[in-house]
Amino acid sequence: MGSGGVLEANSHELALSSSYESAMEALSSLITRQKRGDKPSIGGKFGKLERMQMYIKILGLEDHIAGLKIIHVAGTKGKGSTCSFCEAILRECGFRTGLFTSPHLIDVRERFRVDGLDISEEKFLQYFWDCWHQLKENVSENLPMPPLFQFLTILAFKIFICEEIDVAIIEVGLGGLRDSTNVIKEPVVCGISSLGMDHVEALGNTLGKIASHKAGIFKPQIPAFTVPQLPEAMDVLQEKASELMVPLEVVPPLDPKNLDGLKLSLSGDHQYTNAALAVALCRRWLQKIVNSKELFTNGKLEADLPEPFLRGLATARLSGRAQIVYDSSSKACNTSEVKENSPGDLVFYLDGAHSPESMEVCARWFSNTVKEDRSSFSEDEILEKSWENGVQHERGNFEGSSKISKQILLFNCMEVRDPQVLLPRLVTTCASSGVHFSKALFVPSMSTYNKVTSASVISSDISTKDLSWQSTLQRIWEKIVHGNDAIVDDNSKLENPETMPSTAFVYGNSSQKCNPADKHFACSEVMPSLPSAIKWLRDCVRENPSVRVQVLVTGSLHLVGDVLKLLKR
Repeated sequence: MGSGGVLEANSHELALSSSYESAMEALSSLITRQKRGDKPSIGGKFGKLERMQMYIKILGLEDHIAGLKIIHVAGTKGKGSTCSFCEAILRECGFRTGLFTSPHLIDVRERFRVDGLDISEEKFLQYFWDCWHQLKENVSENLPMPPLFQFLTILAFKIFICEEIDVAIIEVGLGGLRDSTNVIKEPVVCGISSLGMDHVEALGNTLGKIASHKAGIFKPQIPAFTVPQLPEAMDVLQEKASELMVPLEVVPPLDPKNLDGLKLSLSGDHQYTNAALAVALCRRWLQKIVNSKELFTNGKLEADLPEPFLRGLATARLSGRAQIVYDSSSKACNTSEVKENSPGDLVFYLDGAHSPESMEVCARWFSNTVKEDRSSFSEDEILEKSWENGVQHERGNFEGSSKISKQILLFNCMEVRDPQVLLPRLVTTCASSGVHFSKALFVPSMSTYNKVTSASVISSDISTKDLSWQSTLQRIWEKIVHGNDAIVDDNSKLENPETMPSTAFVYGNSSQKCNPADKHFACSEVMPSLPSAIKWLRDCVRENPSVRVQVLVTGSLHLVGDVLKLLKR
């Protein structure tokens, strides 16, 4: 390419970048609440689904949406994983796939996947501005611009229609009955993943009420599948299915023996439940759309999975759920490269668990993975192991030196969550597997609720961060670690977040340095910012070459997304 071609390409990239930032600013203007739990303030006289139908009509998408061959999935836990498995399976079967999920972790384009890839920046802008301008020209006092998630849902339909996909896999955003995605009138098949107590401020404070919202995606006589549920939830699902004459089938978890030696690409024993639901949904979709009985050699699906199904289950991906990232920038070399699934001395285990049930699942996954890491050394490499206060000592030939493995928790959760339930569930489940945290770091979120940012924009302004919530989390943690009799009053400031802790904690027995009576706690820290926490962890490894630090990042998908941004920038 000549110099003129280079300039033209650079100009095109700059124009795209500028337009993309403008699109993010436009999206940010659609945010109607400042934080989780706030009631959205939307004008006009129409209800949410009424407005959705009107927006769809303005864009001329009504008939096209009716023509989409949709798999619609609701649930508390696992609906994102189920959708990802569905997308990978049907793509491996040769179909052009569209996947709409939420939330995004780094870039809003993650929500819109076509043929397994995030929608390109150029196509995103094309479809975004088309929808934006048409809606702007037709808004009124009674029909204002749609709030953020409604707009993104409409945009997903627009993308999938224009991209002429064969199957659309649509994940419900919140609940089901009144969710923006529930403008889908006739999906091919519906799925309900595992149900639990989450979003109680919007869906109700009992499992039955939550199940009723989720079952709101059922459509008359459209087949549906679910996984084993607690009786209170299952009774509601079956009652709603009966009212609508929905054939509802309960799918047992997949047996790992039937995967022909392959491993699920998404980690954790709970994924066998999500995978089974995805297999059932895909099988039903294929039978309805292409009469594909030849794919299955017998009546029992789980006993003989077709090759495309096996490939899909082994290749599906979903960021921020049971994801492992090895941070090579913690090495002495000056590299910022982040390697996944390769050895390293600073390892991040990322899972956006934020409900009691998902926190327990996360804890089991982390514990099992840490234990597998220990057992991955050959017998002649491990000469001696001992455990003391969460420190595992590995003496042998690993990089020719003694290694100390330390498990550290990096945590934040939204204030609508109950950390007095989440944190004990995490600690107890890990401890039952012999995994103990040497230190817990509580950090403020980098994400904001009034702005949608591009992947390249990371706010570094930490001067106005209120750390009172993180101090509350720390007090709860200290009471868990030291017992409820620990002297940790609600007004005490445990640590000075302006002062970074010493990296020397990685040696010795940190619990011996704790003195609750003097309000001195060495088992936890409130960090002034997430970037400072990441830097401190890297410093720990650099300054202590015999240490391997394993960091569990959990409590919030926003936190997981922020960590991924910092690691990959």
